[in-house]
Amino acid sequence: MKKNSVRKLVSTLLLLVILIGLAACGGGKGKLDIGIVLPTKDEDRWLADEAKFKEIIEEKGYKAEIMYSQASSSTEKANVEALIEKGIKVLLICPFDGPAAASTVEMAKEEGVQVISYDRLIIGTEAIDYYVAFESVKIGEAMGEYLVEQAAAYGGDNLNLYLYSGALTDNNSFSFFRGYWNALQPKIADGTFVVRNSDVAMKYKDTLDLSYEELYEIMQSVDTEWDPAHAKTLAEADLTNATKEEKALSFIIAPDDNTARAVADAFLADADVEEYRICGADGVEGSVQYLIDGKQDMTVYCNPEMLVTSAMELAEKLINGDKVETAEVVNNEAIDVPTIRSDVQTITRDNIVEVFFDGGVYDAKNYTNYENISDAVKP
Repeated sequence: MKKNSVRKLVSTLLLLVILIGLAACGGGKGKLDIGIVLPTKDEDRWLADEAKFKEIIEEKGYKAEIMYSQASSSTEKANVEALIEKGIKVLLICPFDGPAAASTVEMAKEEGVQVISYDRLIIGTEAIDYYVAFESVKIGEAMGEYLVEQAAAYGGDNLNLYLYSGALTDNNSFSFFRGYWNALQPKIADGTFVVRNSDVAMKYKDTLDLSYEELYEIMQSVDTEWDPAHAKTLAEADLTNATKEEKALSFIIAPDDNTARAVADAFLADADVEEYRICGADGVEGSVQYLIDGKQDMTVYCNPEMLVTSAMELAEKLINGDKVETAEVVNNEAIDVPTIRSDVQTITRDNIVEVFFDGGVYDAKNYTNYENISDAVKP
């Protein structure tokens, strides 16, 4: 065989290898219907959502792909660009940074992609078709209401209150904190509680309806950034700055279960803390043992099955060209976004067996002492 013929054959074979590789990786337009972008693999919450997405994708035979932004707006944008290249018709995106994600979804809309803002609201853009989320304010209210109920059992006033928020880049953090405040502010105003880790919160103790700016002013000093390590550092600093009386009996809200475990660890390690009550949210697997052991008092269960199913059903309708009416709209500082909500459920030691174990959410055999949960010794 001549050299030129050999070269042509090698080139042809290389081209075939490249094309096959691209096909295997899903490259090119028209390969996907639904693109899903989640904020990070480093939180139990998003891993639970991913597992449910995968289950529904397999069950329904959807052409879909899940990508993670790993707490980076630039990675998030690159993910969306890659999904657009693969021909998605619908984008489900849970933004790492709500305002920063605006330009990313605008890029998707320019390509004719319908956008669902998933769990977290994208701010300041008209390029959102729908918002699918849990009852965010209710999550915060449930935590605050639980602490009010617990405080009533102790009686007295000047009870120590420690409040922590989620990341300032996440609109949900503000909704959660507004929920805390709705429930707790009357009891702060009447002297039942004193917020020990925020002088700014005490400045606004007589104001129920806080503005966004006032919320931001309080939250910036108690922002966990959704990071357990940072949450623990904040809690340790707060305990260092508190007197023995200001931490002996403490009532605490952390924005999610991962940060709640970290904050609980800090309070457990402080010899001056005689007793505490702490609330979290999401109902993640990692916090179940803490609930059983009495290291965490309650969680607000955000069932990923409900939210993921709702989002995927909406995506399918959009792909099919169906018009979807919603009972609610939420303003994102640019438009009123049609909104679909999923409800939440308070979980304590009183109903954890019924909901989590009997309900099949988690396997009781993976946890110790669950048979004696009613006898759990509270810290």
